[in-house]
Amino acid sequence: MAKKAKKSKKNLMTKVGIWSFIIGLILAVIIAIFSTQKTPAWVLAVLAVLGLIVGFLNVTKEESVPFLVASLAFLVSFQSLAATLSIVTFEVISKQLATFFQLLSVFIAPAAAIVAVIALFHIARD
Repeated sequence: MAKKAKKSKKNLMTKVGIWSFIIGLILAVIIAIFSTQKTPAWVLAVLAVLGLIVGFLNVTKEESVPFLVASLAFLVSFQSLAATLSIVTFEVISKQLATFFQLLSVFIAPAAAIVAVIALFHIARD
């Protein structure tokens, strides 16, 4: 009976992590499309919290290295793309894409930080 309750709790936590990831992506897309001015602070806070949830609940020990490599590649490349798009004048679309890349960075960075700390903990413990 205890195994079933533990498995059910794990499944619920996994679903929360997956939905946090989906909501974060959708929120970043919507805000980037409809953003006309500076991104509100509450959006950045929500994306950061969702990123933390994803880092805690959605990445297993076995997935941590691929996740960290992908996160690092993403953060470096998308920051460069966002900076380039903000310089290039493609009218509205470049501003929206730059905003989208920046919002995704705000979303992914906390998840990567949490996974990195957990990976360091596991390395130090072993």
